[in-house]
Amino acid sequence: MPLSANNPDRTSWLHVGKNSDFPIQNIPFGVFLTRDDIITIGTRIGDTAIDLGALHQLGYFEGIPLTDDIFLQDTLNDFIADGRKTWRAVRNRIADIFDSNNTTLKNNTKHKEIVLFRLDEIEMQLPVQVGDYTDFYSSKEHATNVGTMFRDPDNALMPNWLHIPVGYHGRSSSIIPSGIPIHRPQGQTMPEGAKDPVFGPSKLVDFELEMAFITTDANDLGEPIPVNEAEEYIFGLVLFNDWSARDIQKWEYVPLGPFLAKNFASSMSPWIVTLDALEPFKVEGPKPIKPLLPYLQSKGKKGYDINLEVAIRPKDAKETIVSKSNFKYMYWNMAQQLAHHTVNGCPVNSGDMMGSGTISGPTEESFGSMLELTWKGEKPLTMKDGTERKFINDYDTVIMRGHCEKDGTRIGFGEVSTQLLPIYNPQKKKQK
Repeated sequence: MPLSANNPDRTSWLHVGKNSDFPIQNIPFGVFLTRDDIITIGTRIGDTAIDLGALHQLGYFEGIPLTDDIFLQDTLNDFIADGRKTWRAVRNRIADIFDSNNTTLKNNTKHKEIVLFRLDEIEMQLPVQVGDYTDFYSSKEHATNVGTMFRDPDNALMPNWLHIPVGYHGRSSSIIPSGIPIHRPQGQTMPEGAKDPVFGPSKLVDFELEMAFITTDANDLGEPIPVNEAEEYIFGLVLFNDWSARDIQKWEYVPLGPFLAKNFASSMSPWIVTLDALEPFKVEGPKPIKPLLPYLQSKGKKGYDINLEVAIRPKDAKETIVSKSNFKYMYWNMAQQLAHHTVNGCPVNSGDMMGSGTISGPTEESFGSMLELTWKGEKPLTMKDGTERKFINDYDTVIMRGHCEKDGTRIGFGEVSTQLLPIYNPQKKKQK
């Protein structure tokens, strides 16, 4: 099925700003609460949200085999499970409906009042029910930086790193959409020079600049996914802030890896941008330094040229951009990650989420965490208001943005924005 929605010459009868992340060539998918307190699956063009449940009920998807309630749900899981053929058909139809040359809906005022919403009339929700969450560690620059800090430059990468996409299984219960604040985590740490650990708030709360991909139902128990078929089972991508408490992590991670340092929160952007929309921005990834085993040898362009940035906004102050990176720097691509994840027969389901791991580039300004940007706090960053940051302070808001741009077409992700609040302090019940 052709990707007619990607036609760069197509324009919409809906207003789209010059630098909008959401032109008619994007058509991401998300879930939102409407002004009438109805949850629906939708998409976005420019600054207009589109209720796909209402659009379907009004007959605009006639000829596409969809169940009546496919968009009348509070998650995208069932729609994603329908597979790429359905995603493409729906996305192409949406592009046709809102094409500037199509007046069917444009001239139907009654239908437009039902289907279209301003962004201030909706509240974005978590777009998928995340069944399983895996976090990879696939940026060579990031892994080298961290290894250099905590071991030595000559042994920065562990012996396995150039042979497998290293990862761990995380939790899904604390994955949240943009706009939901989080509390500073608490846990055990081992102060410098101490003999015993102490309990208290993390002093080294950090962001991790990541992207995450969402899968569809892919394989049965025991069935591997071949690396060159893996992208068929990836629905799309989101921006992902995989929060981390570095001091808790340092104490707990041996021998089984991250636990409390990582499970307190991860924040995702609410609009899932499909791999189909990102197709024009595919690029070659880094060349393997060591020969790969056959099941990891991918063909063709498997990287994506996605410009990324991170900003910190202190309370009542302007934001300061602290990092500019790119998804194309990833050493291990998504196809390799999914192939490795399933090579032993691990089943993948609709709505599963796979984090890329921190995305760092080759230069200091492209590092994807405060741990690297300030080099363990030794080189603090100065904010626009004159204050300094070694890590994230209470009431700071971390904002991540991402977009692709080529030949005048821009496809973006919006942003994921999260404020860090002080430790959770339950209000004591008043005595009667």
